[in-house]
Amino acid sequence: MLRLKVTPLFLVATLVTLLFGCGSKQTSDVTILRLGHTLDTQHSVHKAMVYFGERLSEYSGGTMQVAIYPGSQLGTEREMIELLQIGSLDMTKVSASPLEGFAPEMQIFSLPYVFRDSDHFWKVLNSDVGKGLLSGIEAFKLKGLGYYDAGSRSFYTTDRPIHSPADLQGMKIRVLNSPTAVKTVRALGGAATPVSWGELYTALQQGVVDGAENNPPSYYLSRHYEIARYYSLDEHTSVPDVMLMSLRTFNNFTAQQQQWVQQAMADSVVYQRKLWQESTLESLEKVKADGVEVIYPDKQPFVDAVKPFHDSFKGTDVGNLLEQIKAM
Repeated sequence: MLRLKVTPLFLVATLVTLLFGCGSKQTSDVTILRLGHTLDTQHSVHKAMVYFGERLSEYSGGTMQVAIYPGSQLGTEREMIELLQIGSLDMTKVSASPLEGFAPEMQIFSLPYVFRDSDHFWKVLNSDVGKGLLSGIEAFKLKGLGYYDAGSRSFYTTDRPIHSPADLQGMKIRVLNSPTAVKTVRALGGAATPVSWGELYTALQQGVVDGAENNPPSYYLSRHYEIARYYSLDEHTSVPDVMLMSLRTFNNFTAQQQQWVQQAMADSVVYQRKLWQESTLESLEKVKADGVEVIYPDKQPFVDAVKPFHDSFKGTDVGNLLEQIKAM
């Protein structure tokens, strides 16, 4: 007897197909795009997605609409990427780090101290390098529409502050499920421990990990500051969020519809960057007011500590990309 293997992705794909059919929904003269993501509705990226939908509706004269499903309603980032690939979902937002499992050059964002500052970061994203990284994922049936600001990731810990790489010795630090993120924390002396985002609060509370690393809004909105009372702004990595569309969905649009989508995305990027800057300042003010010790360490010892890690990429595609970015 033939046995059907039922996987989590199969269940999610079945649910999405039952709810929506396959891909974007055509209702009379209106195309409705289904957009799923894992964030809270108060997050600046969610607000930017709402703005994206408003702009797309305006550009298209109401003929293109966006239906947003936040808070992991349609699955994890990985599951929603796979739903895009099979055409069961139209759009999602993911961190760039998991995309290195599809396009290895995406791991450049998980390398520490690649970008000198925010201006350098956005110069790279808006250059042919940034555009090339987005186009590189089309081979995996994904259309990269653009980047959202996710700031810089810094360490927060429960028992002691981080002033230098030496303070990370022996500490279990939660990282993204990314091989490069794991190697980064190891290069700085910590013990990298992948834990899902939804389980991190409890992991910090129970001492499964001694700390984690993320940007100020995520640290604040997740309420991790209630347990991890030290926040060291070493800003070791700048990992953008990436807006993805199913390549099948995008290719089914007319040239005019594709132009509307790209313009609406460009508008939402500008809008989100402003929201992100405001959210970062507000988050730092809120955690300081709650008594969190915010540390501004000398970054040079951290930069020096990861130099051998950077050197290990010499002669590779990622190494060549790293040199190109540093020269910009």
